Amino acid sequence: MGDVDHMRGADLADPVPVQLLAEDGTFTEHPTFSRYIEGLDDETLRELYRHMVLERRFDTEATSLQRQGMLALWVPALGQEAAQTGVIAALQPTDRVFPTYREHAMALYRGVKPEELMGMFRAATHTGWDPHKYNFNGYSVVLASQVMHAVGWAMGIKQDLATGALDEGRAEDELVVACLGDGATSQGDAHESMVFASSYELPVLYFIQNNQWAISVPQHTQSRVPLAHRAAGYGFEGLRVDGNDVLATYAVTQYMAEQIRAGAGPKLVEAVTYRIGAHTTADDPTKYRTQEELEAWKRRDPILRYRTWLEAQSILTAEATEQVDQEAAALAKDLRAAVHSLEPIPLERIFDTVYAEPHRQVEVEKAWLKDYEAGFAEEGQVSDK
Repeated sequence: MGDVDHMRGADLADPVPVQLLAEDGTFTEHPTFSRYIEGLDDETLRELYRHMVLERRFDTEATSLQRQGMLALWVPALGQEAAQTGVIAALQPTDRVFPTYREHAMALYRGVKPEELMGMFRAATHTGWDPHKYNFNGYSVVLASQVMHAVGWAMGIKQDLATGALDEGRAEDELVVACLGDGATSQGDAHESMVFASSYELPVLYFIQNNQWAISVPQHTQSRVPLAHRAAGYGFEGLRVDGNDVLATYAVTQYMAEQIRAGAGPKLVEAVTYRIGAHTTADDPTKYRTQEELEAWKRRDPILRYRTWLEAQSILTAEATEQVDQEAAALAKDLRAAVHSLEPIPLERIFDTVYAEPHRQVEVEKAWLKDYEAGFAEEGQVSDK
């Protein structure tokens, strides 16, 4: 045990994540990554802030709606705004994103409407948006399944390029982003996808949001080494970045994307951040983490950090901040109205679209559920579900 403990403390030391903005909002030059943000004009820098603020307000309102019984479930992304915004802003619109179920900032940035995002959580639709319209796939609830889908899409890209069968409107330098959390890295699907991505040198960027907790399991239990080190085992590069620093996340993503587009194969970015809220609204994080830990991470708030820097650079004025806050308030109001108007999916649609042809087991299960729901109807009523 002594040898193991020594190895964990020395050879597997936690690497320092790439950081451009310190927790107090001061900027430090980086020899490799500073150049990737030099071309960002003031308007673009303000837009990064705007998207982070809008997502947080959207997220807060969605949590309230769930608590009021308007949503079946909600998956908060509070505290992870910088990680998601930095990555999606660094991509090209033609790049394909395969999200988990928590990439709200990325979805909104791509143009997915708030009410479209609510569809699945309201049980009004299976997805809510057309993945091809936004180059943003539907949310994946089955843990890590999306990384296999992402690699499959990347294999298709490589085959299309090799055969000259690339569809009109598709970019030749298209890359695929496979989003996953620290918990999903323990799934076999994540391992298998990385084997294929590396073996075939596929244009895949693995984006891990290490928010420290896989529901109630801490990250140090999930992995004895930093998650970025996992990439080396498959033969490609992995980097850690401060996920609460939107500029660093943007720069590291640009750096990785540049290499992927040049044919370097897959890359991995581990954004070190924190889930301020619950894993989902069905979770009680006070059962497994301390208030001291939570408060320590709140002091690293990604929006406050970035706003402090923007204001110090005279890029963000008080007037501009107020305009963003007003837009966020309007978004919340519209979201509430939209959710109230969403209607649930008829049961028949759920069962009848599993297979192209009738299936006995599906019919049996549909009949059981209809009988179960009918049991809740008042005497003399017939369930229309």
